This record gives sequence, C-alpha cells and structure tokens, in this order.
Amino acid sequence: MNTSQTTHRSVLLDEVLEGLCPRPGGVYLDGTLGGGGHTRALLEASAPDGKVFGIDQDPDALRRTCALLEPYGDRFQALRGNFRHMEELMEGQPAPDGILLDIGVSSDQLDRPERGFSFMQDGPLDMRMNPEQGLSVLEWLQQCDEKELADTLYHWGEERQSRRIARAILQARDAGELSGTLSLASCIERAVGGRKGSRIHPATRSFQALRMAVNEEMPSLEEGLEAAMRLLKPEGRLAVISFHSLEDRCVKQCFRRHEGREESLMQGGSVWRGELPRMRSVWRKVRSATEEEAASNPRARSAKLRVIQKEPAA
Repeated sequence: MNTSQTTHRSVLLDEVLEGLCPRPGGVYLDGTLGGGGHTRALLEASAPDGKVFGIDQDPDALRRTCALLEPYGDRFQALRGNFRHMEELMEGQPAPDGILLDIGVSSDQLDRPERGFSFMQDGPLDMRMNPEQGLSVLEWLQQCDEKELADTLYHWGEERQSRRIARAILQARDAGELSGTLSLASCIERAVGGRKGSRIHPATRSFQALRMAVNEEMPSLEEGLEAAMRLLKPEGRLAVISFHSLEDRCVKQCFRRHEGREESLMQGGSVWRGELPRMRSVWRKVRSATEEEAASNPRARSAKLRVIQKEPAA
C-alpha cells in the first residue's frame, strides 16, 4: 500500500462543520488528525486566513497527512502527541475557537496488517496507536494474569464471556500459540464455540478491549475532554465523535457535569451547580450518520456526534 495515501473517510463531516461553525480568521484544533479529512474541511471553511492545528500520536499518520496538507502552508501545523496533552502541545498558541475529537481507530490503521489492529489479515499482535511507545498487545498479554485480562475484556469490550476467553488466551500464550492476529482471533472463536450465526466475529469485542487497554484510550478520552474545555476560547465549541457505547457514555456524562443545573435555594433564587468551565449543549439530540452516509461508509454506522459550547466567564 502506498503510505502517502489514505483510505480513511471522515465521518459526519457536514455535521462537524455545522457544529463547530468555522469562520475566516478562526483557530481550530483537530485532536485526532488521522487521515486529515476533517482538518482539510476546517481549513477550507476558515479560508483565507484561518489556522488549524492537528494532533496525532501515530508517526505514520503525521507523515502521510502532513504531505496531503502541504498546499495549505503555514495555515496548518501538525503536533505530535496524544490529545490528552493538548494544553502542553498548544502552549504559546492562541486559544482555539473550536476543537474536534474523532475517537477510535482509523481505517488507515485497520487496513495495515503490520499494525495488528485487525484480524482480516494476519499481522503482529501490536495495536499501538504509537508503535514507538508503550507495550504491544503481545507484551501486555505476557505480563497479565487471568483476572486482569478477563476484567479488561469485560469492561472495555463489554464481552460477556470474558472469563472463558481470558482463560483460553492465556493457555494459548503459555503454549506459544499466539503468533499473530489470526491465531488470537481463532483462539477466541474456539473459546466461545464459533460464530453461531452471528454476523460479528466473536473476536471483535476482545480486539477492541485489548486495543483500548494498550493505548489507555478511556483515560486519554477523559483527560482529553477536560483539557479541551479548559483550552477553548470562551464561546468556543468542542465536537466529539464516538463509535461505541463506552466512549459515548463517557462524553455524555462529562458534558452533563459541565452543563450543570440550576438548583433552587430555600431562601429564594437559585444557584448553578456543576463543574467548571461551564458549558452548554449546542444540540438537544446527538447527531448520527444519515442513511446515505451509513450505506456508503460502514464506519459511520455507529458514529455519534455531540457538540458543546463554552460559556463566557461570569
């Protein structure tokens, strides 16, 4: 595959632009640069003088996308790191008018067997967003016990047969049978007794859980949401695209804490109770893909977009 090209198709693109309302001269941050589709749209919508920063921890994504966005010159600036550290990465830069987080694995990562994210083709048991940092899945499996693995599969993959699968994986590990992604997927499939007519491969939830564990995805999301709200300019907006219930629940609960509520006082009047900075929802309902987008881009089927705006300081 030509590593200068991207197979990633940005989801909910029109909805993201509607939510963030990019304008000329504005400053925007794409905390999950990936293939650069959302970033390019923000650059176009904020022309001729808007500035867009893009963060990614994947060196392959940065190299590939920086080449694609080179025509935009200094209106685009790439930053290498995890979006949970966006405040440090954006130090010295103006506060953004809008921030986007498109959570999860990209099509480019899934389509490259050597990254180990997918069991559609055999690849190493890696799954790191940044292959130069942290433990691979195989290294993580080498040091965990059955309870830790079962808990990970249950909490991050919502896998009901987590204990049976964990036991089978560790038995395969000890027997030296985990040679790659296909052997791991087969091990999980045998542990649960095959597909049993399901369209979803039995290993799907376990692969999700292992990927989330080695990349610390939920802690990163929790920290990244709080960092984004602090970093935003007053009246700036944060848009977050999630792809499964764990992510969406985290986003929804965080947003609710910062929206807060008005609480009546016994002596009369009311007081706002919530976490700072104070935010407000832009839309009453979560946005999802249209039937047309879901049909043309399967990754968009489970996508949910929530947008929140920072209130001016009191």
